[in-house]
Amino acid sequence: MSKVASPEQMKLFPEEDAIPEEITNGNANKLLRNDKSFHDWYRFVLSFPPHLVRVYLEKFSLRDGATILDPFCGTGTTLVEANLCGINSIGIEANPIAHFASSVKVDWKIDPDGLLNHANKIAKKVSAQINSEHGPPIRTLPNDAMSLLIKNSISPIPLHKSLILIDALKSQADSDFYRHEMLALAKALVFSISNLHFGPEVGVRRKKKLDAPVVDSWIAEVSTMASDLRNYCQNNTHAVIHHADSRQLNELLPSESIDAVFTSPPYPNEKDYTRTTRLESVMLGFINNKAELRLLKKGLLRSNTRNVYKGDNDDGWITDHKQIQKIAAEIENRRVAMGKTSGFEKLYSKVTKLYFGGMARHLADLRPFLKPGAYLGYVVGDQASYLRVMIRTGQLLADIAKSLGYEVVTIDLFRTRLATATREQMREEVVVLRWPGKSGENY
Repeated sequence: MSKVASPEQMKLFPEEDAIPEEITNGNANKLLRNDKSFHDWYRFVLSFPPHLVRVYLEKFSLRDGATILDPFCGTGTTLVEANLCGINSIGIEANPIAHFASSVKVDWKIDPDGLLNHANKIAKKVSAQINSEHGPPIRTLPNDAMSLLIKNSISPIPLHKSLILIDALKSQADSDFYRHEMLALAKALVFSISNLHFGPEVGVRRKKKLDAPVVDSWIAEVSTMASDLRNYCQNNTHAVIHHADSRQLNELLPSESIDAVFTSPPYPNEKDYTRTTRLESVMLGFINNKAELRLLKKGLLRSNTRNVYKGDNDDGWITDHKQIQKIAAEIENRRVAMGKTSGFEKLYSKVTKLYFGGMARHLADLRPFLKPGAYLGYVVGDQASYLRVMIRTGQLLADIAKSLGYEVVTIDLFRTRLATATREQMREEVVVLRWPGKSGENY
């Protein structure tokens, strides 16, 4: 039977203890050495860390048989950690490459030796093919797909080799190992084969890799997967990942089925999250043209001006929230005073309202699926990126949740980070909520 802590038992750490004692502010968001298994198969560069999930799984007192939901599951940090801790999990993710990654990262029921043997056979075949193909024409992507990539994100020869490997993998699409092999390539593409770097925005290195050991880099990632699988003792937990919009939950979850939530939604920070994963999304065929990219962006929470569209109406959820309306007005006034007139700049105030409205819509839709007493943790960060107007994301999210019938348990400091534009320390926090039960829906 699942068990969840009472409010009296909860007593989440005071601010100075919000992260484990051995973790410092400088490495609080880093993947620790002992946490690399499964998590490091593929992950967003700025993903929140497994050790933070563990802290809250313990604080929420989840036990065997409990189910935790991550409605913005990204590349699956919460889901993988829940699996490791023997807790059932459900993820929701709208970005197709992230959904694919998270679903593969919790699929541990394949034979590791079979995976490695299968990959080595493909590697041998692909290496022979690469070595036999000399001179032009080299393979490249169709123009529609190529136009989606960040310029120079991958050089022609590594691209050519990668496409030969992808064709070989797709010829084995009915294999039990296909999905794992494709995810291994996604990881290798980003960190070993391409010219990309992250700091924290995605960009292109000055010194380009004119060539890269594509097959060897891929095999190294497959070998890591096989090693992790060998060292894992199977348990009876299960994980389900839905490719869906977290603002539309009605057909995804059974009523009153969720014991806890732990997630990190996008921040209102003008970051195009589809750009961070653009190379692997295009290379693996999840996005093939601008129309598909547009469709993807429409299914995401509005957190930047590049995914705002005519007809968006999530801002209707927060028309009565005076502080959010005040912030949006201040952003617009600052834009006018500074003479900022581009189309994107004119959307800054709009996207602020759409973001918090989308979060309100999500929290409202989530209520019927939570068990009474369920705890929720939302990892969010303050922002000052919209013309340097401060947005206290955690506090505003807590205010919205309270208006929807949730109890605000605490707002824990996770870490601070230096804002590049203002040189100020921005807070990243865990907003902890509790759902009291159906009575809250009357709000």
